[in-house]
Amino acid sequence: MSAPGPWTGGAYGERGRCVLAPNPGLMTLDGTNTWILREPGAESSIVVDPGPLHGDHLDAVAEAAGRVEAVVVTHHHLDHTEAARSFAERMGCGVRGLDPEQCWRSEPLSDGEVLDVAGLSVQVLTTPGHTRDSVSLLVAADGALLTGDMVLGRGTTVIVHPDGDLGSYFDSLAKMQALVTEGRATSLWPAHGPVLPDAAGILDHYRVHRLQRLGQVESALGRLGLSAEQLPPDVAEEPGLARRVVEVVYADVDESLWLAAESSVRAQLAYLATR
Repeated sequence: MSAPGPWTGGAYGERGRCVLAPNPGLMTLDGTNTWILREPGAESSIVVDPGPLHGDHLDAVAEAAGRVEAVVVTHHHLDHTEAARSFAERMGCGVRGLDPEQCWRSEPLSDGEVLDVAGLSVQVLTTPGHTRDSVSLLVAADGALLTGDMVLGRGTTVIVHPDGDLGSYFDSLAKMQALVTEGRATSLWPAHGPVLPDAAGILDHYRVHRLQRLGQVESALGRLGLSAEQLPPDVAEEPGLARRVVEVVYADVDESLWLAAESSVRAQLAYLATR
């Protein structure tokens, strides 16, 4: 479901340029994608997710971005925000995010808000699920949706209880899919991994994948003599159950990954208990 070969960033559409941060890893894939958005021929830009405090990376972003009118963060995770304030200070602008704690010298973002910079129009969409404060950014003129960590260029994203919420995630996927149906978004520009040209196919894949995982968890509950209807609202906080489910669902996975899987299963149990 993603492009083969190494991902190195580059120019996409007429308004996007990705500068790849040198922080590859299990959770960051090739590294954090710092997106520079600018109207063709304009001097001013928006920088999305400056990423880590890495001098060479920030120098490259500054060189490519020119005059920066705003730094925007898609959510609060450190691989996106660590350099946000220092880079904004360097460029003489503010930092904006959905969470007021992520903002500096600027107001928080709001759902449906349009950021206008030198002819560039970027619409903000609140898309919680991966985190409570996740936002996506629509560059309609390029048919592009910047997804942050809600959709990744490879694999699928992580939803970790309690900041991650599966019900909110399904709602946000539906919100993204509506943009595709309306013809406003055709490609996805994620915060990790390559650009995805088939927005409709990827979003459908994400939804199906989550439903399949839920089915596996429900099946595991059945093997443990339980059903979703029996789960209390605070089941995600119950010690032991998530681990028992993991031992069934991830029986063929290296046990070193089970602890991380428990957090994901907690989010799924919380969803099943309240749907």
